[in-house]
Amino acid sequence: MNLQYKGINIFYTDTGKGNALVLLHGFLENTSMWDAFIPTLSKKNRVICIDLLGHGKTECLGYIHTMELMAEVVQAVLKHLKIRRSAFIGHSMGGYVALAFAERNPDALKGLCLMNSTANADTIEKKKNRDRAIIAVKQNHKMFIRMAISNLFRPKNRTIFSEEIKQLKKDALKTPLQGIVAALEGMKIREDREALLHFSPFKKMLIISRKDPVLDYNVLISQTKNTDVEVVEFPDGHMSHIENKSKFLDTIVHFVENM
Repeated sequence: MNLQYKGINIFYTDTGKGNALVLLHGFLENTSMWDAFIPTLSKKNRVICIDLLGHGKTECLGYIHTMELMAEVVQAVLKHLKIRRSAFIGHSMGGYVALAFAERNPDALKGLCLMNSTANADTIEKKKNRDRAIIAVKQNHKMFIRMAISNLFRPKNRTIFSEEIKQLKKDALKTPLQGIVAALEGMKIREDREALLHFSPFKKMLIISRKDPVLDYNVLISQTKNTDVEVVEFPDGHMSHIENKSKFLDTIVHFVENM
């Protein structure tokens, strides 16, 4: 389905009935990442999946897609659907967007699950890496995408999930150059929202992978100290929905049922 917002097209899906569950994809992904999970999740929930700015079938809105701007789009979709309270599951960049949404609308959340994501802002080194990535994207965005996708997996899984990786690359190559750069710029300047893990009233979960090539395991664990965040650990890489598919689904079902 489509929603017109600030002159652009926002794509979303709306499946099932019950408590609202909002699923937000990561960088270079789109709503299709959730396809395998919707049949189970929509049995008891109303599942909303949204293509974030410059990804999937949603158009670009300027040259920097801040996490706040993406959260505005999410809010516009939920307002359009007359959904007042929902649980969020955000993968990587989707988690950053969910945190930005939660900061503005804490009462609109029943729960927040950060999946292979972090509440921290980029370090100085990470910001430099984003700048390098932006240069690489502008030089050859196809080469950048092919390398970036493979590097999200635990090394041994790059062979095991070679077919899935091939499909991910194919989907990611549809992401426009402007959308890629705008997201990198937006993630680079995002704010630190670790305080939300400590002081927010809604249920919180952090899905962490021990061999995540993108996020440091110990840094993620330290974010949850002295909080009521439920931590779930997987053994593999950044792509839990592929590398630990069945356990991931079980975890999400548990999270939603115990809201």
